[in-house]
Order: sequence, then structure tokens, then C-alpha cells
Amino acid sequence: MQQFNYWGNDEVIMDQIVYSKNVVEFVTVANEYCSTIENVSHLTAEENLAKLQKLLPLLYLKASVVGKIEMVMDEELEKFVNELDYNVLHQKWLQLLGENDGFHEVFDPNIQFGEETVRASVSENLMDIYQDLKDCITNYSIGNEEVMNDAISECIYHFEEFWGQQLVNVMRAVHMLVYSGADFSTESSNDEAVPGKGNPKWLDKFWGTDQEEE
Repeated sequence: MQQFNYWGNDEVIMDQIVYSKNVVEFVTVANEYCSTIENVSHLTAEENLAKLQKLLPLLYLKASVVGKIEMVMDEELEKFVNELDYNVLHQKWLQLLGENDGFHEVFDPNIQFGEETVRASVSENLMDIYQDLKDCITNYSIGNEEVMNDAISECIYHFEEFWGQQLVNVMRAVHMLVYSGADFSTESSNDEAVPGKGNPKWLDKFWGTDQEEE
């Protein structure tokens, strides 16, 4: 794996890094992933999953070949995905996938040597990846090379420590949904999902707001 370090003319080296082939290709795929997450309502569940089936392995590949990049600024990078943005998109993906959103996770770093099983969420994994990537590509698009450099550096660090594992985990679930013939006809509804109102019941279970019938 390539590792970038600064020496000599810092501006020249930084320019070579932020506009390098590997970085530009990573940003391009990351942008396509974010666009897919944001435009979830434009396609059916099957069409969205088919896109993710191709984007997720490509995103992993492009992130893995960027290599480590040193941070150059003392200031923290600006964050662009707020809680409302996250929750709105998360709910759209929950509505799309419905009861097909949940899957059993076979690898969790915290329990990998235990016997416990983890119930994971496709939509939550997708949104956690999106949050890191969206912050990264938005900072990158500013055009300030120091900000661009640190945005890529931080995103690749998070890939190694966090969202890379989420990506390979959720890719298994996406593969299963693509080829299992899962039925999304009842879940892919245009009705507004309202937690705690029984619309739909699976969402109440997700939020823990379901009430037992008397």
C-alpha cells in the first residue's frame, strides 16, 4: 500500500497527492455512492440494491489503494452531515427495505471471540458509510488543498478503523437480498413512516415503540 509523506516543496507534494489518480478515483466512487444514498426514492428497492452490489466492492477497492496520508492542519475539518440529514435518509432506506433491513452479523470486533450474535441493520450501515464519505467529498470539493488533503487523510483513517468493516459486513447482506428474491412489494410504500403509530409495524419494532395488543 502506498504511503504519502511530505518532503521538499510541500505545495508540490500536496498537489501531487490530492490530485493523484488513486485519490481522484476514490472521490469519484465516493461521490457516486453518496448520490445513490441520497436518491434512494428515485429507484425501486431492487434497483438500489443492484447499484450497491456494484458500488460497495468498488468503493472498498478504491479506498484501500489510496494509502495513508499525513494530516497537515491543526484545525478540525467541518462536518456537513447533521443529525437531521442522517435521520431523514435513514428513514427513507428503512421504508424501502422494510423487514428486509435486518441481518445477523457474523463478525463484530467487540465479540469476535464470543458466542453472541448481533442483529445489524442494512440501512444503518449504509448511512454510517455515507456520513464519512459525504463529509469527505464535501470538504474535498472546497478546493483548498490543505482541506482536501486532510479530508482524504481522515476518511481513509476512518475506513481502516471503522467504515471499511461496516462495508464488508453490509455487502454480504446486499448480496443475499439481490439473489434471494426478497419481496419488497409491501415494504416499498410511499406512505410516511411514523414511529409509534403502527405505520408500519416493523418500524415500531426498530425504534422500540411497538405496543403489545391487549
